Amino acid sequence: MGGAVYGIAAMLLGAVGLVSGDFAAVWQPVPAGVPGRKALAYLTAVCLVAAGAVIPWRRFARPGAIVLGVLYLVFALLWVPRVVAYPLIFGTWGGVFEQLSLVAAAVIVYASVHESDDSGAAANAGRILFGVCAVAFGLNHFFAIPETAAMVPKWIPPGPRFWAVATGVAHFLAGVAIISGVLGVVACRCLTVMVLLFGALVWLPALLAKPHDHTTWCGNAVNLTIAGAAWVVADWMARQRAQSLGEPSAREWVA
Repeated sequence: MGGAVYGIAAMLLGAVGLVSGDFAAVWQPVPAGVPGRKALAYLTAVCLVAAGAVIPWRRFARPGAIVLGVLYLVFALLWVPRVVAYPLIFGTWGGVFEQLSLVAAAVIVYASVHESDDSGAAANAGRILFGVCAVAFGLNHFFAIPETAAMVPKWIPPGPRFWAVATGVAHFLAGVAIISGVLGVVACRCLTVMVLLFGALVWLPALLAKPHDHTTWCGNAVNLTIAGAAWVVADWMARQRAQSLGEPSAREWVA
């Protein structure tokens, strides 16, 4: 299921680009002065839709993972000038790590199609990178408690500030577990559920309130891509644990 969700999320992100003729708001910070920016936005959107569509199919999963990995890496690198300009604002670092978490999932998807010693090492590197990203997400919450609390629905007890801190701690602990491998599968599954809840409680209501807002559509799509990435990592870690225990191999997520 992780690969399917990861692919569908990429398709949704691409569909938003096709409808708007633009990149995904602040998540894809392509400078306004880039020549042929609108054409690039459409080309990127087509690539996201096409690559996302083939991810669940074993024969085409690797090319799809390469396309998605390259695109997400480019967007991560586009955040670097902002990091250099404002190194003390952790939100700019958060933009880099959001995109790198998607790159990590692409690496695991690519490596999972035909498993070998080399692909196993690559997937393991993807797992560690994703864990580092999860830790960064937690730090981002801690450095922006008021901004994070403002996104939490006020009707959820015991209050927005509590959940801003609690979800930051959850991200941090999940990242440490994923990196170390101690309760890593459980932590990654819980992280996936938490990100999906962000979509259900924060981004989806915002979309219903402003159905024509570009940023809200982008936020929903990006949130789902991160949930899909976490799901991919959790699935891979679960398969590795089953193999290490000598259990029967689970069916691959690719068709």
